[in-house]
Amino acid sequence: MIARMPTTPAPHHAKAKAKHWPTPQPSDLIGPESADIPALREEAKGCRRCPLWRDATQTVFGEGPESADVIFVGEQPGDQEDLAGKPFVGPAGRVFDSILDDAEINRRKVYVTNAVKHFKFEPRGKRRIHSKPNAGEIQACRWWLDKELDLVKPNLVVALGATAAQSLLGKAVPITRMRGDVIEREDGVRIFVTIHPSFILRIREHEDKEAERERFLQDMRKVKQLMAA
Repeated sequence: MIARMPTTPAPHHAKAKAKHWPTPQPSDLIGPESADIPALREEAKGCRRCPLWRDATQTVFGEGPESADVIFVGEQPGDQEDLAGKPFVGPAGRVFDSILDDAEINRRKVYVTNAVKHFKFEPRGKRRIHSKPNAGEIQACRWWLDKELDLVKPNLVVALGATAAQSLLGKAVPITRMRGDVIEREDGVRIFVTIHPSFILRIREHEDKEAERERFLQDMRKVKQLMAA
């Protein structure tokens, strides 16, 4: 059970409940001490912290200004991201960009990254089918995400989906129940929990898809309010 945060709740207009959460313990693997995001990105090109690098085309690191007010954290790069070397440039990324635009959030002013930096997939003929990262892979890659948080120092971190939330909070959490909540870790990092935009793409019925898109848009409008809080 999660205790309610006794001090400084999130703004009422954001309709988000702030809660305490222990800070996840850092990975026990030693990594480089880069002074800025470009240096960290360069170091990550040679990442061997888990076996996923063997089949992936390249490391797909975070992207955006180091002074960003918000960091959006997804699950992992997909097929198109793996080939391009950039986060959120595939179908889910296009949905994400469209909804950010509707919410009046400028993507060029936010930092976008993933909990896992290499594409995990299963070959199926000529296609590469997304495969969900396991707990060990999430933990191994969390060193990079922690460093991104340390260097950017955002006002808010948005967990897009279950893998991102698990990485940021240190354990699996129910996204449906916690969606729209603001979790404040013991280290002061505020985390807003919502779905990954790829969830919208998987909905078949047009009416249901549009309803979920609208709900995600409302989440992003809350994020915009919280960014300045």
